[in-house]
Amino acid sequence: MNVPTMAEMMAQGKQPEVLFWVGCAGSFDDRAKKITKAFVKILNKANVEFAVLGTEESCTGDPAKRAGNEFVFQMQAMTNIEIMNAYEVKKIVTACPHCFNTIKNEYPGLGGNYEVMHHTQFLKSLLDEGRMTVEGGSYKGKRITFHDPCYLGRANEVYEAPRDLIQKLEVELVEMKRCRINGLCCGAGGAQMFKEPEKGDKDINVERTEDAIEVKPEIIATGCPFCNTMMTDGVKVKEKEAEIEVLDIAELIANAEEL
Repeated sequence: MNVPTMAEMMAQGKQPEVLFWVGCAGSFDDRAKKITKAFVKILNKANVEFAVLGTEESCTGDPAKRAGNEFVFQMQAMTNIEIMNAYEVKKIVTACPHCFNTIKNEYPGLGGNYEVMHHTQFLKSLLDEGRMTVEGGSYKGKRITFHDPCYLGRANEVYEAPRDLIQKLEVELVEMKRCRINGLCCGAGGAQMFKEPEKGDKDINVERTEDAIEVKPEIIATGCPFCNTMMTDGVKVKEKEAEIEVLDIAELIANAEEL
């Protein structure tokens, strides 16, 4: 796959249109790597000049901050900001709402000022500018429900871009009872992704998966690698793997286009 790094681009005297911030999940988690690959395929098909930081990319520091370790967060953030400012990065796109929220809202206070877009916003802009097309392909007519990631929806009020993309796939988009501003967390945010849940009656991801199952979807679409993991686990707990797929919006588009 064609994925240039910022260092390579700079060596050629080029400045990419956008820096693709991959994030920890998209780099290391086997399931999330598929989302990264799907997104890269779309970028290449749309002839977007992009680059990644590669080994120069470090965690944004979001999990440390949410877990209460402000010191580690600021160290991580300062390192990343220094590198990006040295490369004169202006525009960043990421498939992770946690990275999106942190770089967009918390990096400016530490000297990192960038235009930051979630991958659904960026894909929607490519669509609006006529740089890419989206067709239903194998998903035409399927019932899909969209789970709003907390850091995309309620934290940054991005509700329409992911839904617009899903509807372009000529599918039946069905909303869960708790959606948009009333969306329910999948249970992974605030660094909860990395620990076992506290004692209680039911895991939050199972509760959220039940919301989805209620509307009888064939696919649960997400826009976040953490949500993807939690919803996939929920579907397994409910033993519905044979009936319900959990896919990122980038995967839906790449698969529909057979990229």
